Amino acid sequence: MSIENQKSDRENFAFSASNYKWLGVGVLLLVIGYLVMSGGGSEDPNVFSYEIFSFRRITLSPIIILAGYGTILYAILKKG
Repeated sequence: MSIENQKSDRENFAFSASNYKWLGVGVLLLVIGYLVMSGGGSEDPNVFSYEIFSFRRITLSPIIILAGYGTILYAILKKG
């Protein structure tokens, strides 16, 4: 393979560096969202914990997760 062919192969990548950065931000938002959603269980299975219905788990975490998926979609569709 000649040097010219190698350069043209690099120019034909589907994603540019900025696409990968946006993709990384989106994945990071997903991880943060799922970590925020976790927890809230009770140590004793016979005791119900209302902590699972907190604002953080019901509202904030899904918003962060949807923002992560939106960022990933933007990274995929963005012209590099």
